[in-house]
Amino acid sequence: MLNEVLFFDTLRQGLWVGLLISLPILTVALLAGVSIGLVQALTSIQEMTLTFVPKLAAIGVVFWLSMGFMTQTLVSFFHERIIPLIIGG
Repeated sequence: MLNEVLFFDTLRQGLWVGLLISLPILTVALLAGVSIGLVQALTSIQEMTLTFVPKLAAIGVVFWLSMGFMTQTLVSFFHERIIPLIIGG
Protein backbone atom coordinates (compact mmCIF):
# COMPACT_ATOMS: atom_id res chain seq x y z
CA MET A 1 0.00 0.00 0.00
CA LEU A 2 1.28 3.44 -0.91
CA ASN A 3 1.06 5.84 1.99
CA GLU A 4 1.24 9.62 1.72
CA VAL A 5 4.86 9.97 2.79
CA LEU A 6 6.06 7.50 0.19
CA PHE A 7 3.88 9.11 -2.47
CA PHE A 8 5.13 12.63 -1.82
CA ASP A 9 8.74 11.48 -1.54
CA THR A 10 8.46 9.73 -4.89
CA LEU A 11 6.79 12.79 -6.39
CA ARG A 12 9.54 15.05 -5.03
CA GLN A 13 12.24 12.79 -6.41
CA GLY A 14 10.45 12.61 -9.78
CA LEU A 15 10.28 16.39 -9.98
CA TRP A 16 13.97 16.60 -9.13
CA VAL A 17 14.80 14.09 -11.90
CA GLY A 18 12.68 16.13 -14.32
CA LEU A 19 14.59 19.27 -13.37
CA LEU A 20 17.95 17.54 -13.81
CA ILE A 21 16.94 16.17 -17.21
CA SER A 22 15.68 19.51 -18.53
CA LEU A 23 18.45 21.67 -17.07
CA PRO A 24 21.01 21.33 -19.92
CA ILE A 25 18.48 22.19 -22.62
CA LEU A 26 16.95 25.09 -20.69
CA THR A 27 20.38 26.53 -19.87
CA VAL A 28 21.49 26.46 -23.50
CA ALA A 29 18.18 27.95 -24.66
CA LEU A 30 18.59 30.78 -22.14
CA LEU A 31 22.20 31.48 -23.07
CA ALA A 32 21.50 31.34 -26.80
CA GLY A 33 18.46 33.60 -26.45
CA VAL A 34 20.32 36.19 -24.38
CA SER A 35 23.36 36.21 -26.66
CA ILE A 36 21.29 36.47 -29.84
CA GLY A 37 19.15 39.17 -28.26
CA LEU A 38 22.30 41.08 -27.36
CA VAL A 39 23.60 40.80 -30.92
CA GLN A 40 20.23 41.97 -32.24
CA ALA A 41 20.20 44.94 -29.89
CA LEU A 42 23.74 45.92 -30.82
CA THR A 43 23.22 45.64 -34.57
CA SER A 44 19.55 46.76 -34.73
CA ILE A 45 18.63 43.67 -36.74
CA GLN A 46 15.08 42.59 -35.94
CA GLU A 47 14.73 39.39 -37.94
CA MET A 48 12.53 36.72 -36.33
CA THR A 49 14.33 33.76 -37.89
CA LEU A 50 17.62 35.05 -36.51
CA THR A 51 16.42 34.21 -32.99
CA PHE A 52 14.64 30.96 -33.78
CA VAL A 53 17.06 29.02 -35.99
CA PRO A 54 20.27 29.33 -33.89
CA LYS A 55 18.37 28.63 -30.69
CA LEU A 56 16.77 25.56 -32.23
CA ALA A 57 20.15 24.37 -33.51
CA ALA A 58 21.79 24.87 -30.10
CA ILE A 59 18.96 23.00 -28.37
CA GLY A 60 19.24 20.16 -30.88
CA VAL A 61 23.00 19.84 -30.36
CA VAL A 62 22.73 19.88 -26.57
CA PHE A 63 19.87 17.40 -26.66
CA TRP A 64 21.97 15.08 -28.81
CA LEU A 65 24.99 15.43 -26.52
CA SER A 66 23.09 14.99 -23.25
CA MET A 67 20.75 12.23 -24.43
CA GLY A 68 22.83 9.55 -22.68
CA PHE A 69 22.77 11.44 -19.39
CA MET A 70 19.03 11.99 -19.64
CA THR A 71 18.33 8.35 -20.42
CA GLN A 72 20.61 7.07 -17.68
CA THR A 73 19.05 9.40 -15.09
CA LEU A 74 15.51 8.45 -16.01
CA VAL A 75 16.23 4.72 -16.16
CA SER A 76 17.97 4.77 -12.78
CA PHE A 77 15.00 6.64 -11.26
CA PHE A 78 12.63 4.00 -12.59
CA HIS A 79 14.81 1.10 -11.46
CA GLU A 80 15.43 2.50 -7.98
CA ARG A 81 12.05 4.07 -7.26
CA ILE A 82 9.14 3.28 -9.55
CA ILE A 83 9.60 -0.42 -10.34
CA PRO A 84 9.94 -1.44 -6.65
CA LEU A 85 6.70 0.43 -5.96
CA ILE A 86 4.96 -1.39 -8.80
CA ILE A 87 6.06 -4.84 -7.68
CA GLY A 88 5.29 -4.01 -4.06
CA GLY A 89 8.78 -3.75 -2.57
